[in-house]
Amino acid sequence: MTLRVFVDGQEGTTGLRIHEYLAKRGDLEVLRAAPELRKDAAERSRLLNAADVAFLCLPDAAAREAAALVTNPATCLIDASTAHRTSADWVFGLPELARDQRGRIRASKRIANPGCHATGFILLARPLVDAGIVSSAALLSATSITGYSGGGKKMIEQYEAGALPLLEAPRPYALGLGHKHLPEMTTHSRLETAPVFVPIVGNFLKGLAVSIPLHLSELRHGTTPEHIQTALEERYAGEPFVKVMPLRDPTTLADGPFDVQACNGTNRAELFVFASTTQVALICRLDNLGKGASGAAVQSMNVHFGLDETTGL
Repeated sequence: MTLRVFVDGQEGTTGLRIHEYLAKRGDLEVLRAAPELRKDAAERSRLLNAADVAFLCLPDAAAREAAALVTNPATCLIDASTAHRTSADWVFGLPELARDQRGRIRASKRIANPGCHATGFILLARPLVDAGIVSSAALLSATSITGYSGGGKKMIEQYEAGALPLLEAPRPYALGLGHKHLPEMTTHSRLETAPVFVPIVGNFLKGLAVSIPLHLSELRHGTTPEHIQTALEERYAGEPFVKVMPLRDPTTLADGPFDVQACNGTNRAELFVFASTTQVALICRLDNLGKGASGAAVQSMNVHFGLDETTGL
């Protein structure tokens, strides 16, 4: 079967990266709008309804408008915006979220692609909440350092033009503590309260590392770093794209600074547990344009259509 694929928003960062993944494959027919018709509603509607799967790589409002244009019940939408990530009638496109998540992705024609920061946070937090190690009522905090490609074309242009000296240093942002990924981080980690979340953008193109600090005294009584490590290993055993690294990873500790960009160019997420006798630092690193965006979207497409999940990735 040859799948017909349309990327609405094909000129954006996520859309361009999805096209790179699709170009490697011979089992797809990629539908494209002529350059002069990219924003033409009638042409977009035609392509959306002609596609077996359409990726929405658009701002939130435009993604909602595009979804409303779809009248073909066979068209599967995979929305890369934040518009539908906590909507009850859309399935969250993180196959590793729960045991039944792949079945839900296969059954739904509306899939909401996770955000990059949210992917790292949820992969770390959700198994610990499910296991009762972290209470759903816990008041968590997290930081995340990411490459500037996560900010889209405008931010990429700012950094690569080198126009602003302040961009040379890492830069915390979203300091109103209302980052757009917080709703999905809270909902899909099964937390009652949103974490305090501070993202940081650095002067490098891509790569991301989310960190969650924990005091062992605030976790389930008797919890050790080994319990946390085991919970993550059991949850992700056999997963093709999520790898739990050794406890207190000796390679990382020996080599010094943590390499935020080590998963770049892959659809892989690596999870780390660093610990002392009283504290734990959980870290997830991934490519913010791979597992954090475009790669995740293609992975969900593969799952939905019953293909080998790793195809093209």
